[in-house]
Amino acid sequence: MDIVGEVRETVAAILAGSVASYSDVGQRIGAGARQAGRAMSLLGEGVPWWRMVRADGSPATCHGGRAPRLLLAEGTPMHGARVDMRRARYRWEPARPSWSRA
Repeated sequence: MDIVGEVRETVAAILAGSVASYSDVGQRIGAGARQAGRAMSLLGEGVPWWRMVRADGSPATCHGGRAPRLLLAEGTPMHGARVDMRRARYRWEPARPSWSRA
């Protein structure tokens, strides 16, 4: 799978009310934060793009600035205009080794 596909899959797994930073997503797929952000910019509306935020909790400013409204609608914990990263950061289940999958 290419990096765009990996970002799509990773961001799609983030549950409503949670977020991940660009660096969280990059680390999850073995890429840098900027690479993850660039890949995200190539994806369409079908991916919950508003759930990928800056490390300081600042939401994306693309898509007409709709991210804060979408995050609030999902009940994402906020501190003013930023996401409360301590409470809202998504934690993926550890990947299981391929030999353990049934």
